[in-house]
Amino acid sequence: MSLCLSTVKTHILPNRFIHNLCVLQQMESTLKQQLHQKKKKWFLLLIASLFFSSLLIILSIFVSHDLLLLPHFSSKPTESQRPIFVESKIPVPTVSSTENRVPRLAYLISGSTGDGESLKRTLKALYHPLNQYVVHLDLEASAAERMDLARFVEGDGVFREIGNVRVVVRSNLVTYRGPTMVSNTLHAAAILLKEGGDWDWFINLSASDYPLVTQDDLLHALSSVPRHLNFIDHTSDIGWKEFQRAKPVIIDPGLYSLQKSDVFWVSEKRSVPSAFKLFTGQFGLDDALSSIHRLLYMGVGQPPKSSPYVLCKFPLLTRGILSYGHL
Repeated sequence: MSLCLSTVKTHILPNRFIHNLCVLQQMESTLKQQLHQKKKKWFLLLIASLFFSSLLIILSIFVSHDLLLLPHFSSKPTESQRPIFVESKIPVPTVSSTENRVPRLAYLISGSTGDGESLKRTLKALYHPLNQYVVHLDLEASAAERMDLARFVEGDGVFREIGNVRVVVRSNLVTYRGPTMVSNTLHAAAILLKEGGDWDWFINLSASDYPLVTQDDLLHALSSVPRHLNFIDHTSDIGWKEFQRAKPVIIDPGLYSLQKSDVFWVSEKRSVPSAFKLFTGQFGLDDALSSIHRLLYMGVGQPPKSSPYVLCKFPLLTRGILSYGHL
């Protein structure tokens, strides 16, 4: 019995070994076939890429050769070749084109309570279709007086047709000798820069001012003047103003109150700055447009010296300042 079992085992073991060997051989052949197919696929892709690369190189050579044979034209793009959706740069006017045309003035005419009629008179005397105007009655004037000024501007046929007179709707409370005078001037300048179009000089007047020459004569006289000049009465010899204007610290009630009152001085004094020189001058300015852009972003001080100081502080603006004494 034991002999028979041993015989069976010896027969079973070789059969299993042969079966496993066959399976391994089949797997090996399958793997070889798969590898061969992959190599064949990559080889075909490589051949195709080489073919297309060679074709592109040949085409580029022929195209460049044809372009060399063509006559040379100017590379400057024409109007039709310029991109439509790319924002073009703002054209900078040349000096000749700017200075040959008739200059344009921008006026601020300010008034307070009881100045409505005199402001209308000044506006009529100063009016010219080429100029731009901003009129302002401060908050001390009654609402009826401010509405009457707005109706006057709106009802005038010439003002309405030309559209160059603007009334400050949101009136400011302006304190004489206070920084609110400067802020009111900058407010008007901002309106003119935003809505006033192209103008050359900014002139700040009050309702009590009246012109001694016509606007035609004034524009003719300024037509040959370089546009970058600023006509400001200024001096660095401040004298007594060092103790009465530079050192005192003032508070302007117009910055926080709706009731108009004069500025008041703080008991403390400040020292005169040594890092820069102070300038003083008249508050009525005749500023060039290029300087107004910069004044809008500068610090604000007391009116008689704020704008002359800012303009005289920077070398870029100093070259364009002309004092009244030189006229």
